[in-house]
Amino acid sequence: MTDEEVLAGGNSTLVTRVGQTVRRTTGPWTPAVHAFLDAVRAEGVNEVPEPLGLDEHGREVLSFIPGEAAHYPLPQWVWAGSILHDAGALLRRIHDASVGLARADLRWQLPTHHPAEVVCHNDTAPYNMVFRDGRLAALIDFDAASPGPRVWDFAYLAYRLVPLGENGGDTAPGADARHSRLDDLIRAYGFPFEHRNVYETLVARLNELAEFTDRRAAVTGRTDFLDHSAMYRRDRDAISAFVTQVR
Repeated sequence: MTDEEVLAGGNSTLVTRVGQTVRRTTGPWTPAVHAFLDAVRAEGVNEVPEPLGLDEHGREVLSFIPGEAAHYPLPQWVWAGSILHDAGALLRRIHDASVGLARADLRWQLPTHHPAEVVCHNDTAPYNMVFRDGRLAALIDFDAASPGPRVWDFAYLAYRLVPLGENGGDTAPGADARHSRLDDLIRAYGFPFEHRNVYETLVARLNELAEFTDRRAAVTGRTDFLDHSAMYRRDRDAISAFVTQVR
């Protein structure tokens, strides 16, 4: 039997590498995720994993994408303007390729948010990105994907990569760079999101995420999840207070 290597991340399920494939536990939503990935790749977006069916243990099999993931505390190079641009442009391509599935009769792990314009990744963050030679090479881990408005996904990407909260750590650009970096990300995505809409959406997104993380803590007994939900609420409150100043 080929040796299995446990991969970093995988907060919800164990993720392993077997040769040039990735294996993880399936759920009732797995067929929808695979249909989504197939549809995106059919539109020429190859910077996502290829679904390869199930293995002998009933786990899903995905293609392994080589490169480096970015985990917290984030390295300085993550904040490069080129990565900000790459992330916005790739998310737009994935969204555009998913429009046909946004209203399909499929079962997803997370609820649909309306209007259902695209299929959202729902966790667009550096730890779900693969980097090579200082550039973004792929977006991975679509297990939590579900339909929603474009700005729902975009706001969370901005939260993690501008960044718009305390999650960036000591290496992150300061608050004085927030406005210009958000503008850069909006230009990279290529849709005229208003700053206020991004912030208001993020407040709702963080509130929902905090409640979800609390439930995960209760189910798993992992107290570190409570630290995460507390951070989401602090950022929610700070952004909610700030949004009143934004046009």
